[in-house]
Amino acid sequence: MTLAQQIITVGAVVLGTMITRFFPFIVFPAGKPTPKYVQYLGKVLPGAIFGMLVIYCLKNVSIFTGMHGIPEAVAITVVVVLHLWKRQMLLSIAGGTVCYMLLVQFLF
Repeated sequence: MTLAQQIITVGAVVLGTMITRFFPFIVFPAGKPTPKYVQYLGKVLPGAIFGMLVIYCLKNVSIFTGMHGIPEAVAITVVVVLHLWKRQMLLSIAGGTVCYMLLVQFLF
């Protein structure tokens, strides 16, 4: 890349970051009430995104070949148990990830 291309690339990244950071504050100022549909999306999207991530992570798991999905099932169980026990999302995600990685590296 030439120096001009590097400057343009950095400028585009900075501009894109600034627009995405400032846009919500411009569209939804502090004195105005948040529209109902935005409040609705704020309530339902986190669960929908996690559901989509679970499906994406399990899409290539086959119970008929390889490890038969055992490490995935154990890791999912760890996530559910941790979440029901502590109710901390990051702990649940980290615990399930560590459990899965340990199972795949050392047992399966």
